Amino acid sequence: MPAKERFNIYVIELELAVLKVKRFREANPDYMEGKSCVYVGMTSRTPEERYEQHKNGYKSARLVKKFGLRLKPRQYRSLNPMSYEEASRMEREKARRLRKRGYGVWQN
Repeated sequence: MPAKERFNIYVIELELAVLKVKRFREANPDYMEGKSCVYVGMTSRTPEERYEQHKNGYKSARLVKKFGLRLKPRQYRSLNPMSYEEASRMEREKARRLRKRGYGVWQN
């Protein structure tokens, strides 16, 4: 693996209780009832390491610390690893695609 291809994107399933958070609802006006809610991020760590960091409060997205359930590897495994630029672009693209399919999505 080339040294520059050391970034990963990841998708974390969130509890549906996240829909009670006003800013999450406002970010997802096209959410379809019954679809999953997820957080999409990127990291230089493995998705597993980054998930643990979120849950332990280290550089954690508040919504993931409180509502994070599990990683959804089928959403990202085939895409990793990649360069920083690719990961940054793919994080936004993955969030856009999931929103288009009716998912509730949080992404920083």
